[in-house]
Amino acid sequence: MAGRIGDAPLLPDDLRARAHPLRAALAAEVHARPPLPIAAPARVLHLGLMLKPDDAAAERDHLAALCRSQTADLPPADAKHVVVDLAGAGYLIWERRTEFTTYTLYLPRQSGPALDQPGDLPLPAGWLQALPGRLMVTADIALLGAAEAAPSEAQLAQLFDGPMLVASQVADGHATVWTDFFLGADDSVRFLVRDQGLTDAQRGRLVMRLLDIETYRMMALLALPLAQQVAPRITALEQGLAKLSARMVDVAHESEQTLLLELSGLAAEVETLAVDTPYRFGAARAYHALVDRRITELRESRMPGMPTIGEFMERRLSPAMRTCITMAERIEGLSRRATRMANLLRTRVDVALERQNVELLDKMNQRSRLQLRLQETVEGLSVAAITYYVVGLVGYAAQALHAAGLPVNKEIAIGVAIPVVAFAVWWGLRRFRRSLQKAGLH
Repeated sequence: MAGRIGDAPLLPDDLRARAHPLRAALAAEVHARPPLPIAAPARVLHLGLMLKPDDAAAERDHLAALCRSQTADLPPADAKHVVVDLAGAGYLIWERRTEFTTYTLYLPRQSGPALDQPGDLPLPAGWLQALPGRLMVTADIALLGAAEAAPSEAQLAQLFDGPMLVASQVADGHATVWTDFFLGADDSVRFLVRDQGLTDAQRGRLVMRLLDIETYRMMALLALPLAQQVAPRITALEQGLAKLSARMVDVAHESEQTLLLELSGLAAEVETLAVDTPYRFGAARAYHALVDRRITELRESRMPGMPTIGEFMERRLSPAMRTCITMAERIEGLSRRATRMANLLRTRVDVALERQNVELLDKMNQRSRLQLRLQETVEGLSVAAITYYVVGLVGYAAQALHAAGLPVNKEIAIGVAIPVVAFAVWWGLRRFRRSLQKAGLH
């Protein structure tokens, strides 16, 4: 074979030049956070810190200082996963997550007491103490080599301080894990892993799963204090909404506007909760799902007399997560109920306003009919008045003609003119009113 498949590009250069700007990043995403192969015996120290937005630059500078001290290449500005070789004394893996940053120190260990405190860490003096952020997760994993004996009950009791020891065989029986998920005297959660036939790659994946379980467990539990904090407010809002709902049954028309104002204030409080809490509760659901996924990947089997990691999480973590989920659902339910009640009240207010408008229109129609009758009366008087003045003019005209020597009788002229003028005025006013009605002005 002349060469490895892929040595020569199969696609034309002009087509490759038109690649989507996110193509390379998306292709590399599935290879992010590769597990580091680990030889046993070994020690793994893991820290998780939550950063503020303005800590990102300090974190990059701090990591760059470590790289310079180890004569390692500086990481790219957009890097989220960096492995630093500590001059053959171990490895440090830095990872930037959405909400937190993790530092995982992989150290070789000599056979002996499994969780003795390590000696001087292969890090610059003061570098660990100067890490930016607030400490959230600490985990300490000791890997026993195949030549090391399994710990006795007395040794386990000495190693773990928690009230309950959790243990199981994992990886289809190729390893055993002990832990108590308890912050011991060294302020870290301890894990003891005994290798029973794992490869270096399998040990790396197992360690990563255990670290993910501990990290995501702590991050998921961040939502529990928030759930406990908002629970009284949610209960008070539910009671207030129930009282408003009861008042809506017998509310008087003149009180609907007041009730709508009260409901709007309550709905504003509900929406404030709905804005402040969804991110934390949604993140808790995602973290809990990751914990469950990592536990499934362990492929656990029981050890006599001790709960497995999955059983421990089901009893201790799942109730807390159900509390958070319940609070999120109660807030969503409150928001829906407040919206429905507000719509119902607005409908009732609109109906009441329409009823008032109908009554107002009826009164306006009554006034219009009265005005029409008055107008007709005035029109009759107008006919009489106009007739009176026109007939007067006819009388003056007849009198002038009589004075001019014409045989015109003033009284007869006035008598004849009265009905003619009255009919002409009435007919003219009627035609004028009809023309206004046709034009829509009356």
